[in-house]
Formats: sequence, C-alpha cells, structure tokens
Amino acid sequence: MPNDTNQIAELASAIKTIRKELKKVIIGQDDIVEQLLITLFANGHCLLIGVPGLAKTLLIRTLAQTMALNFNRIQFTPDLMPGDISGTEVIEDNISTGQKIFRFVPGPVFANVILADEINRTPPKTQSALLQAMEEHEVTAAGNTYKLEEPFFVLATQNPIEQEGTYPLPEAQLDRFMFNIWLDYPSKDEEIQIVRMTTTEYNPSVDKILSSTQIKDFQALIKRIPVADNVLEYAVQLVRSTRPDDNATDFVRKYISYGAGPRASQYLIRGAKSRAALNGRFAPDIDDIRAVAIPVLRHRIVANFNAEAENISTAEIVEKLLANK
Repeated sequence: MPNDTNQIAELASAIKTIRKELKKVIIGQDDIVEQLLITLFANGHCLLIGVPGLAKTLLIRTLAQTMALNFNRIQFTPDLMPGDISGTEVIEDNISTGQKIFRFVPGPVFANVILADEINRTPPKTQSALLQAMEEHEVTAAGNTYKLEEPFFVLATQNPIEQEGTYPLPEAQLDRFMFNIWLDYPSKDEEIQIVRMTTTEYNPSVDKILSSTQIKDFQALIKRIPVADNVLEYAVQLVRSTRPDDNATDFVRKYISYGAGPRASQYLIRGAKSRAALNGRFAPDIDDIRAVAIPVLRHRIVANFNAEAENISTAEIVEKLLANK
C-alpha cells in the first residue's frame, strides 16, 4: 500500500506536467483533456463527436507525444478494407530456398494511440476489424493472431452534422467505447488565442513525460485502487435507474426505450478510480461517479420517440437522473 501511495502521487504530478505540455499546443478543452486522460489510464477507448476543425487530431497526436507513444491516424472512407487497418499477408521469395512464403505486414492499428477519423464513413465489415482490436487487443489474419503493443488506446471520431453516406455504429458496438465525448466550439477568447498562435511561426516542442512502461504500471495501479461499498452501490443503482422496467420512474418509462447494461457500471467504477488517481486521491467517491456519468451513459441509453419529439438528448436524461440521486 505505501508503494501504491507513492505511485499515485507520482501519477498526479505527471498529469500536471502533461497538462502544461498540452497547453503549449492546445488552447482550452480542459474537460476534454481530463476525460481523455481518464480513459487512457482506465485502459478504455473513446468516441469523440465534434464538427471538423476543432483540433481533434492535433490533440491526440500531442497527447501521444507527451507520453512517448506511437501514434497513427486512420482516415475511414467507404472503400477502406479490413486489411487496410489490421494488415495483410504478402508473398515473398525465399532467397535461400527459392520457395514463396507469406509474410504478414502490420497495418496502422499496430500503434499505441489510434485516431480512427470518421469511423462512421466506412462499412460495418471494416468497422468490425477495428472493434476486434479494441476489445481483444489483438489482430487475426490468415489464421494467425498478433498481439498489439500495450498500452493501446483508440479514439474514434464522428461528424455530427453529416449523416448522408454514413454507417452509424449500432448500440452493441457503441457499448465498446468507455466514453462518448462531445467536443464543442471554443469560447471567443480561446478562438482568438488559437488564431493568433496558429498563424505565426510559433512551433512549440512538447516534452515526453511518461514512457509506455510507466503508463502500463499506472494502469495496473488504478485497477488495484479500492472502492467503498456505498460508491459501488451508487454506480450500480444509477445504471439500473436507466432501465424502463417495472421499478423505473415515470420519467424513465416516458423517454427511454432501452437502458444501460452492466458494462456501464463497470466503466463508471473504472472511470471514477482513474479520475481519483489522476487527482492524487487514493479512493474514488460518489462525486467521481457523477463526473464520469454523462460520457459513460449518453451512448448507452436509447431514447424513444417521446424524447426525440421533445428534443431531449440522452445527456439531458442522465442529468435528470443525477439530479434525483
């Protein structure tokens, strides 16, 4: 336990330094940065929703640089094939024997940090290739299984304003993402800073703060963090309150078709533990659960026609449930 206490202090100190490094390049977006860090150290994946031009790629690339991680960006298009993501086998001549052999050429998914740009623009067959890597941290090609290098973090983006010619992820696949993060426009002052900084010769260098080995150690540390029974019970009860069954409130039955499953409870606890550790605390509390509730639940609740007719989003539904807890 004393060693874990020291590690938590080291992690909190490193996170402060990482934030400072990110501020050299990224203006604002403090909440988004926190949620990305929570997900990374909880060993999860993110789905990021935002219009073009909000520096999603720059943010993820810079985050990877501060942690000495390999970064790859995959631009999803309708003609992208599964092999273009996971890799493919090529035929080569063996010079010594003269025989032809197959050699596996790894695809862009073989990196620590993957930005899956506009994942809904590629057909389900190709989407599933990435989703297998996300869930299993491995790739299967021609009957052989190849382990991905740890840590492995996927951030997929979707454009909310264009739906023509897209392939929306079904709820079962959305459930594999720990967080669903909505990226909003910057404030006026932040936008002025962004324009000023990016239209000059300013080219900051970002220091590497953590190695991949340190990140894996911190991920293992977060798994060991204890959770009080009342915090665990609060998380489970919050998730169960999203289900429109006989015990549900009138509000839930009116606006929700399907509630969140047990994986949501797991991610609430993992997210709360990660948030506590990043802030130098040795155990999560109920406020940590509440802080991660919207990004964990907003894509796991299926709103019905009544909610759509009244323009009530799933985030607003979660906020209402939190207000009653």
